[in-house]
Amino acid sequence: MYDQQVKDLCLLLLYLTAWEDPSRKNPGEIYCRSWKGYPFEVLNSFEEERLIKQSKNAKSVTITDAGKKTAEELKAKYFNK
Repeated sequence: MYDQQVKDLCLLLLYLTAWEDPSRKNPGEIYCRSWKGYPFEVLNSFEEERLIKQSKNAKSVTITDAGKKTAEELKAKYFNK
């Protein structure tokens, strides 16, 4: 299993490399998306914690509002020392 600092940095990198993507199903809704280039164990734990949503068919994940909030806190923790 990965230690918490590695997981923190994976979520932070997901967030920092994310882009806004308009919803195809809900016009006017914007999703925060990022590529799945991280260990699947970590991504699966983020999904269990409801920080991201992922699909087996997509190469990207959706970062939830909770994930964005947590990533902002991590950004302050690691960059504002």
